[in-house]
Amino acid sequence: MTTSHPGQAERLALRLEDRLSGLPGVELVNERMAAWQAEALENLAPVHVHAMLISLRRLDAINMAYGAAAGDGALEEIAARVSHYASEELDAPWVLTRTGGGNFLLVANISCSRERWQLLADQLSHLLSRPIAVPSGVIRLSPRFALIRTLAEEVVESMLERLGVALQAVNEQQGARLVWADGEAIPPGISTAQLEADLLGAIDRDEIEVLFQPQFSLEDDHLTGAEALARWDHPELGRIGAGALFNLAERTDHVGPLSQHIARKALWAARNWPENLRLSINVTPEDLAFESYTSQMLDLVGESGFPLRQLTLEITEQSLIADVTAAAQIMAEFSAQGIRIALDDFGAGFCNFRYLKVLPIHYIKLDRAMIEGITTDPRDVAILRAIVAMATALDLEVIAEGIERADQRDAVAREHCGYYQGFLRAQPMSVALFEKLARTEMERA
Repeated sequence: MTTSHPGQAERLALRLEDRLSGLPGVELVNERMAAWQAEALENLAPVHVHAMLISLRRLDAINMAYGAAAGDGALEEIAARVSHYASEELDAPWVLTRTGGGNFLLVANISCSRERWQLLADQLSHLLSRPIAVPSGVIRLSPRFALIRTLAEEVVESMLERLGVALQAVNEQQGARLVWADGEAIPPGISTAQLEADLLGAIDRDEIEVLFQPQFSLEDDHLTGAEALARWDHPELGRIGAGALFNLAERTDHVGPLSQHIARKALWAARNWPENLRLSINVTPEDLAFESYTSQMLDLVGESGFPLRQLTLEITEQSLIADVTAAAQIMAEFSAQGIRIALDDFGAGFCNFRYLKVLPIHYIKLDRAMIEGITTDPRDVAILRAIVAMATALDLEVIAEGIERADQRDAVAREHCGYYQGFLRAQPMSVALFEKLARTEMERA
């Protein structure tokens, strides 16, 4: 099942063998990921765990039409195809398990780009969609994929939970086949139900902190503004980031209140910023689905006294999927008030260029996945160059996210991106620290 040598993991796999598909149970993934992380720690090297959760649809209909034996045979064939494909294409340790029903989990300790992992899933999707011959006829399956690049020291339970949420989302989208499980992992050690209750109390008690991620000009490296981010210092688990926060809020149907809470705190904190600094606030899909969102946001800005012309609203491609026409109307209303619009995480999804046509966008924010290889891979540089050329033709500014090294900053500067943010210059900081940074920048100017 894997490229590594036989040992305790393989003996465990035999004990947990899935009698139907011949695959080990998910417990092997726990052991394998722990081994990969321990090996990386010993060698002082990062661990690169990628995974894809594969879901086969229409199994119930196949069992009814052709019989249970045909369905079982189809699962055996799918397991064989995935195993063969992984053996041929993955030049790194991997493991394949069946997580129940028609779901398979492929996990690999492989260093590759986000685009490469997605390409592998796309090729595997075509392979699994090919007809399967069974005694009673020919079966065609329709696989769906949830992809993930795990976070440092992320446990299997967290990985599976995020993959499951993403897979549910892709199953609800007509025509969609692949989706990325983004965001942050929910910390282990406390029940999800308790986390949800704690979060609701934290919003009521104003315990959600707003941090600012500074943004800088690539032309002269001067501070140009900041993106507002949410953090929650949980009494038991410590600091929880925005991804996990909104994941919890979505389950309790409180994304709207959380988003409004963050926007209000950010606007009031930034109301006395110098006029040359911009504030960026993220817009969620739930915000766009709320009929009075536009008037609500404009009221918040008015109450805070923050200048409309200094505000940027960041919208992701995921927020546009439900109704891009309605989103375009909302964005147009904001733009008419002097607010600027940024298309966030560009390059993280499927990059539907129609959004650039129908939305009143002022900025493209390149996802960190578009930045990672630009210092070593000529193809990544070529893609970046093409995006910047397209943005220039559309009179859009380009902001590069995830800049962590000087050579990355130099590379995006050479390609004429306008702005950048990332740990190279500054990590997300408190209101007080950002104000101190702003004062220092003013004195330097």
